[in-house]
Amino acid sequence: MAAHSTLRPSNLSEHVALLSKTYVKHRPVVQKLLTLGFVVYVLGSTYTSLSGKPSYSKKGKEKAKEAAETAEKDRSSGKPPRVAVDALFYQRLSTILRIVIPGIRSKEAMLLVMHSSLLIFRTAISLYVAALDGRIVASLVRAQPLQFFLNILKWLIVAIPATWTNSWLTYVQSKLAIAYRTRLTQEVMGQYFGDRKEGPDGKVYYKLSNLDDRIKNPDQMITNDIQRFSTHLAAIYSNLAKPILDVILYNYQLSQNVGAEGLVVLTLLVQSTAALLRYITPPFGMYTALSAQLSGNLRHSHSRLAEFAEEIAFFGGEQTEKMLIERDFATVIKHENRVLQRRWWFGCLEEGVIKWLWGSFGLVLCAIPVFFKVPGVSSIDLGSRTEGFVTNRRLLLSASDAFGRVMYSYKDLSELAGYTARVSQLLDTMKDVKQGKFDKSLVSTATTGENAEILRGRGQVIESEDIQFENVPIVTPNGDVLVRHLSFHIKHGQHLLIVGPNGCGKSSLFRILGGLWPVYGGIVRKPRASEFILIPQRPYLSLGTLRDQVIYPHSQAEMESRGITDADLLRILSVVQMDHIVEREGGWDAAKEWRDALSGGDKQKIAWARLFYHHPKYAVLDEATSLVPPDVEGMMMDHATALGITLLTVSHRPSLWKYHAMILHYDGQGGYVFTKLDAEKRLALQEEKQALEAKLLEVPKMKARLEELRALAEDRDSHRW
Repeated sequence: MAAHSTLRPSNLSEHVALLSKTYVKHRPVVQKLLTLGFVVYVLGSTYTSLSGKPSYSKKGKEKAKEAAETAEKDRSSGKPPRVAVDALFYQRLSTILRIVIPGIRSKEAMLLVMHSSLLIFRTAISLYVAALDGRIVASLVRAQPLQFFLNILKWLIVAIPATWTNSWLTYVQSKLAIAYRTRLTQEVMGQYFGDRKEGPDGKVYYKLSNLDDRIKNPDQMITNDIQRFSTHLAAIYSNLAKPILDVILYNYQLSQNVGAEGLVVLTLLVQSTAALLRYITPPFGMYTALSAQLSGNLRHSHSRLAEFAEEIAFFGGEQTEKMLIERDFATVIKHENRVLQRRWWFGCLEEGVIKWLWGSFGLVLCAIPVFFKVPGVSSIDLGSRTEGFVTNRRLLLSASDAFGRVMYSYKDLSELAGYTARVSQLLDTMKDVKQGKFDKSLVSTATTGENAEILRGRGQVIESEDIQFENVPIVTPNGDVLVRHLSFHIKHGQHLLIVGPNGCGKSSLFRILGGLWPVYGGIVRKPRASEFILIPQRPYLSLGTLRDQVIYPHSQAEMESRGITDADLLRILSVVQMDHIVEREGGWDAAKEWRDALSGGDKQKIAWARLFYHHPKYAVLDEATSLVPPDVEGMMMDHATALGITLLTVSHRPSLWKYHAMILHYDGQGGYVFTKLDAEKRLALQEEKQALEAKLLEVPKMKARLEELRALAEDRDSHRW
């Protein structure tokens, strides 16, 4: 026991000396452990801070679900979508990443590998330049001209791969952004326009605008938001991967030069101030999403002005429209100024902390080997000391800049979260719309009583040669029930005339037949949607040649594959008395803005020519002859009948009655009459009605004249007496 007690230190100084000796002996192992711990800490803290959740806790796993529920509540209550760098953001981003990077052998994956290799190579060059910088200054201090000029030569030589690498990084990052945008745009456009084989499940572009209220400006999302998302996504990889790699490598080299102990202290100081900085960071992600939404609203207001310019001009509504657009513009400017002010004060604070405060921490770290005896490090001369200080300072500034870029990247990540939310909203809404899940503002009567029960139902659509409705409700997208139970049967070849007041359900019936609107009940038997062609009062004329207007949506190759030539098209135009237009407009390949080049009547004739070209089973005519002369109207109706096209016509022209066998008459109160149409009898009744109405108009005049005659007679009698 006595011998054992003699091995113990007798006082505090001996105890400290023993610990110091033990530490110096094991310092290489401690250095490696501290350096390894630093690498693990940097990766873990970066992931935790950027993800906004605890990495390995049950609470972290539940964040995504909670965030998704919060976002759904905000959407249903009409609030702006919640945008943050949280679990929901990473869930959305992972879904989009599977689109833009479909596999490890894809072009995008190869570009990422190339980008990563260039980032590592640039960091290696930076480490070499830091050491070379120290050797250049050391050769100056030691007055070694030959060594100095050799180092300068090395500096110039290393500039060649350095500049080449930086240019290639910019190029590859831009190529990545283009590749991401291409993949994402192709995916969105594929869902947006769908495929002809999808039938009613397609036509997302129509349903987004007419059956759903979640997206007001899909054009901006597809063109602008996807482009910005792709650019930010390509940049965020470089802004995150390169700084994190730099932080690890630069600080590793620093730990070799000044010791890992100082690095641990520096890390604690930096992390404490970084936590404070992150706590006061404004929600830039939400600002980005809101900015995109407000800009879309302003763009939508301008597009409405262009679309309805004629009506606005007739009403003299310039000042009203100017006020509305200026209101949207003022909202955008107010938001941008608010964001700009917050960016200003946060930028001042951020630069003060990252550049100056952290820089002072680093300079103190570089001074440790100069002012203090580091255990296990021998004394060095002035040149070596200068070389070490310059090298360490260069490494420190690079590490500080890298860590600052990691902090800056959180702001970039917040902006990416904003664009991710916009793109994800577009993808999710299109998915819901394809599945028949719509979110539309409903009229008050849609949520009560029998109407609410109708909206909860779903009908059945069966493919058939004829058209038959069995107890089918006619419901508008906003939940207005126009007809509760519609039943009728039209055989192929029986022309149907549909009449009734405005808003009674005439056009709604056609949209159900075309597969555009859902069926809320009953049974609908009808041909495929491709067997219908619509001719509205104002026909659509596409961009393209004169030939394209007749064969739309076919291409010239599709037309020729059907064995149809330009001569056949000319014969079709002669039926509608429009064959002269080919020579007048400069031939079939003439390309113009046809909606401006043609009159209203010519547009309707072109639409009828398009009908004869496609030769469908059914044609939906919505006031399709309102601008053409009666004789041309009759020729077109007769030709359609000769081709075997069944006509479903909405028109108030009595001259069309004789071409139809059946009539569906809405009364505008939810009722209807479906019966055979006796055109002669109906015309006679119409004439009798008009004659009676004309006579009734004369009744007030006759009464007034009778009163005058009575007055004259009374006056004459009074004078006689």
